[in-house]
Amino acid sequence: MSHDNDDRIDHEAHGHPSDGEDTAEAPVSRKKRNLILLVIALVFVLAGIGWYLLETLVLSTRVITDDAYVQGDQVNISSQINATVTAISVEDTEPVKRGQVLVTLDDSDTRNALDQAGAQLAQAVRQYRQQLAQAVQFDAAVVTARAQFERARDEYQRRKPLLAQRAASKEEVDSARRQYDAARAQLEQAQAQARAAHALIDGTDLWHDPGVMQARAAYRDAWIAQQRTHVIAPVDGRVASRQVQLGQSVQAGQPLLTVVPLHHLWVEANFKETQLGRVRIGQAATVTTDFYGDDVVYHGHVAGLSAGTGSAFSLLPAQNATGNWIKVVQRVPVRVVLEGDTLDTHPLRVGLSTYTRIDLNDNADGPRLGDAPEVRAPQRTTVFDARQRQADDAAMAIIRDNAGDLLKDADDSATP
Repeated sequence: MSHDNDDRIDHEAHGHPSDGEDTAEAPVSRKKRNLILLVIALVFVLAGIGWYLLETLVLSTRVITDDAYVQGDQVNISSQINATVTAISVEDTEPVKRGQVLVTLDDSDTRNALDQAGAQLAQAVRQYRQQLAQAVQFDAAVVTARAQFERARDEYQRRKPLLAQRAASKEEVDSARRQYDAARAQLEQAQAQARAAHALIDGTDLWHDPGVMQARAAYRDAWIAQQRTHVIAPVDGRVASRQVQLGQSVQAGQPLLTVVPLHHLWVEANFKETQLGRVRIGQAATVTTDFYGDDVVYHGHVAGLSAGTGSAFSLLPAQNATGNWIKVVQRVPVRVVLEGDTLDTHPLRVGLSTYTRIDLNDNADGPRLGDAPEVRAPQRTTVFDARQRQADDAAMAIIRDNAGDLLKDADDSATP
C-alpha cells in the first residue's frame, strides 16, 4: 500500500496529472478551440464587410489606370523652299519664342528672283502709263481725222453739183472724191486705233490693270519666298528632335526640327473597356507622375473618348475572325485635359507615364463620352500674317515710284 502511494506521489511530482484532472481540462480546451474558430470567422466576416464597404463607397466611385501617358502637340518645322542651310540658331531642349528665327537658308536665288519681280512690276506700271498716253494720243488723232474728213466731205459735196453745170472739171471732182474717201479711211483707222487703246484701260485703273495686278502678285510671291529663307517658330515651346545640319541642302517640305509647346499638354489614359460604363464627359480627374511623385497632383477633366481601341489603329490590327481568336479585354484611350497652374509650376514632358483617376460621382448625369465631345478652341498662329502685309507695302512702294502723276490726286483709301 505504501508502495502505491509512493508511486502516485512520484508521478505527480514529475508533472503528470491524474486521470481525473484530464477529464476536467478537456472542456476547457474545447471552449478555447471554439473561441479561436469564432474569432477567425468573425475576422473573415469583418473583412468581407470591409471589402464590401470599400468596393461600394470607394472603389465603385472611381476608376484608376497606370496605363496613361502625357501627350502634346509636336510642331514639325520644315523648309518652304529649296535652299542650303547657312545658319542654325537653336539646339535640342532649348526654349524658343513664337516668331524666333530657328534656321537661316541661303537667299541668293530668292534675292535675284525678287529683284527681277520688282523690275517687272515697275515695267508693268510704266506700261500702263504708256497705254493711258496712247489712248489720249489716239483720241486726239480721231479728232484730227474727223476734221479732215469733214473738210474733204464738204469739198466734195461742193464740187459735185458744179460738174453738171460745167463749172468744175471732172478731174477736180474726182480728186475731191478721192480725198474724201481717203479722209474717211483715215478717220476709221484712227477710231479703230482709239478703240484698241481704250480696250486696254477702259473700266480699270492702275490698281486693277491686269498687267499691274499680275506683276504685283509675282512680286509678292518673290518677296515672301525671300522671307522664307528665315525659318521661324510658329509657337512657343522647346526644341526637340533637331535633324538639320549646317550646309545641308534641304527641299521644300523637308522636316528640320520639332517644337513642342509644353504649356498645352494633356493625358491619354488607356482604360479597360470594363471601366468605362459610368465615365462621362466633364468628370473630374486627378493625375500623378513618377517624375514628381505623389506630392504633385494635377487636376483636370475628361474631354473625350477615342473613336476606337488602341489595337484598332495599329499597323497590324488583330484579326479576330481567325480560328485562333482569344478574348482579351481591350483598352480605349480617354483624353484628360489638365487644368490650373500646376502645369506651369511643375512642367511635364511628352511621353511621361502617369497614374490617372476619374471620379465617377462627379457629373454622373453628364453626356456619355461619344455623345458630346469637347470642342477645343481652334489653334492659330499669326507669325506669318505680317509677311503678306509687308509684301503689299513693298509692292506699293515700287508702284508709287513708277506711277508718276497718276497718284498725285489719288485717294489711298481706294487702293486695294
